[in-house]
Amino acid sequence: MAAIYFITWWVVLFAVLPFGIRSQHEDGEFAPGTDPGAPVATGFGMKLVWTTVVTTVIFGAFYAAYVTKAVTLDDLATLWGLLR
Repeated sequence: MAAIYFITWWVVLFAVLPFGIRSQHEDGEFAPGTDPGAPVATGFGMKLVWTTVVTTVIFGAFYAAYVTKAVTLDDLATLWGLLR
């Protein structure tokens, strides 16, 4: 379960990273020798918090479905066309 949570956390992190980024071009302040598209403020700490919160909700929903047997492996195999 820890490995699944870890992989889900990384996927959600890469989905959350682009939100709220302001480039130097958008901000109007350029640091000498840098690309105009370089970020000014990333807010990385809050992105880590949001990533953890979103991952916990997603993982909790899938874990609850697994524990209550709301979705079984046979259901998934039928959905993917592996069983009839």
